[in-house]
Amino acid sequence: MHTHHSALGLATALRPAQPVTLIRPHAAVRAARFFVEKFPGKSLYAVKANPSPDLIRLLSESGITHFDTASLNEVRLVREIAPDATLCFMHPIKAEEAIAEAYFEHGVRIFSLDSLEELDKIVRATKGATDLTLCVRIRVSSEHSKLSLAAKFGADPAEMKQLLIATRQIADALGICFHVGSQAMSPKAYVDAMERVRAAIVESAVTVDVVDVGGGFPSIYPGMEPPALERYFDAIHRSFEDLPVSYSSELWCEPGRALSAEYSSLIVRVERRRGNELYINDGAYGALYDAAHVGWRFPVQLLREPQSDVRDMAFSFYGPTCDDADHMAGPFLLPADTAAGDYIEIGMLGAYGCAMRTGFNGFGNGDTHVWTDEPMASLYMEETEATLSSNVVKL
Repeated sequence: MHTHHSALGLATALRPAQPVTLIRPHAAVRAARFFVEKFPGKSLYAVKANPSPDLIRLLSESGITHFDTASLNEVRLVREIAPDATLCFMHPIKAEEAIAEAYFEHGVRIFSLDSLEELDKIVRATKGATDLTLCVRIRVSSEHSKLSLAAKFGADPAEMKQLLIATRQIADALGICFHVGSQAMSPKAYVDAMERVRAAIVESAVTVDVVDVGGGFPSIYPGMEPPALERYFDAIHRSFEDLPVSYSSELWCEPGRALSAEYSSLIVRVERRRGNELYINDGAYGALYDAAHVGWRFPVQLLREPQSDVRDMAFSFYGPTCDDADHMAGPFLLPADTAAGDYIEIGMLGAYGCAMRTGFNGFGNGDTHVWTDEPMASLYMEETEATLSSNVVKL
């Protein structure tokens, strides 16, 4: 990897024919230290958001000691990169063989579950181990989040009493976990979820050792400017303090997007313009999965010297594959004179961007370069520009 000081400098010097991933190690370090220093508990990096070995190594070196893994391959990956890390296998439905390998070969002692069937599976796979921390996942609302995660996993509140009592009999340490959905735009998401946790503890009358508020911590995108993360932390801490748990109970969280979004951006080239549509060399089967499938808007900026002085207009993007679904509706605001041959930086792709890439249609990964300027937006800088580059209207 090469180091550059700006995306414009790289595009001008290299004129790349393939998409170029730009990574900012300093942004990931800053995000990790923010959570380590300010979240009132333990922070588990959700590896699924971006399983880059370089990023995992950076986070580990910056104070993240626990990792939320959702597959056996993620367990193996983190164990190889960070051999001293505490691994938590937080997928509620796992293959019995995966549980066994995680426990006996990789030292995993923390597992999540949302059913009695999964509890029985964990007991069998670990041969009745007595050193387990088991986190029972309760289903909570995703109403305050941009992407719902309320349908697939989590025990119904009516099922929690039986499940907590049964798990308490097996677990060395008992936890309750939940997930409010991705990109939670209000701290109230966690406050409301904690009320469900409270009700479950009271009804089951069990001792709870861990409360894991999961992920959902937001990043900043066009049209999605969340409150300061400190407000989320304060609300979670107050709710945790009011729970009927002992003073020794631990508070955990599982940030993925919030730790990785600012880590990388993408430089793409415009191959054709058709009216307000730009055909670019990355798309739905590359790093722009969310832009295509859930209408996510990412910040964009035209990389041209001298800068255009033409007013911005709204564009949509088509990716390079033959699939009509390879379409990102946006709108993405760029100068109205944007044309074939121009380069565009698409920002905030460190989370669920590069991690979603496929090799469909023969379009794969391009080069990766390190660069040292700041992300196009940030929740961690003391004076973050509230208006993203893509929202600036030239007069």
